[in-house]
Amino acid sequence: MWLWLLLSSLPTLAAEDKLLRRANRGDQEAVIEIYDRYFQSIYRFVRNRVDDPQQAEDITSEVFLKLVQSLGGTSAPQKSLRGWLFQVARHEISRYVSQQRQATHQPLEEWLPDDAQIDPEVLTAKLLEREQLQKLLKRLVPDQQEVLLLRFTEMLNLEETAEAMNKSVSAVKSLQFRAIKNLQQLLAMSEEEGHA
Repeated sequence: MWLWLLLSSLPTLAAEDKLLRRANRGDQEAVIEIYDRYFQSIYRFVRNRVDDPQQAEDITSEVFLKLVQSLGGTSAPQKSLRGWLFQVARHEISRYVSQQRQATHQPLEEWLPDDAQIDPEVLTAKLLEREQLQKLLKRLVPDQQEVLLLRFTEMLNLEETAEAMNKSVSAVKSLQFRAIKNLQQLLAMSEEEGHA
């Protein structure tokens, strides 16, 4: 049921195209709607790669600034608005990381539930699973980490992921397949080490 709720909340491509056309014609309400619709998703993606929440917010704001600057021009999104936004976010993250020259991670605090009534044992188990998955993801090459984040955390389709990563759809499929296979191998090795 939760998957249906998540998928039903994703904007349709037709609605996205209509919104983009309005924004390209200078409709400020459309730009505000784009910002409201996509800010959290882009921020979450950036936050997965950038340690500092304030810096992640700045990068996310830069993505939307670039959108506004591109509207009506040749660099404006053409195919997929979401894909274009994630592509710009990816570029801005790369720029930031190259400037900082530091490893990034997603803090576990983001995964803490809002409900303070959760059983501490269940919470501890979930945190350990999340921490293990994060460690395993970091052992993948950056493109594999990114394809898994875009496809399964941000729920981008193949075309949007391809645009965001500046790759062909077939390259994304192949990359996703290898990422999942490598993650499964890492998980199996991790479990073997845990039982040894």
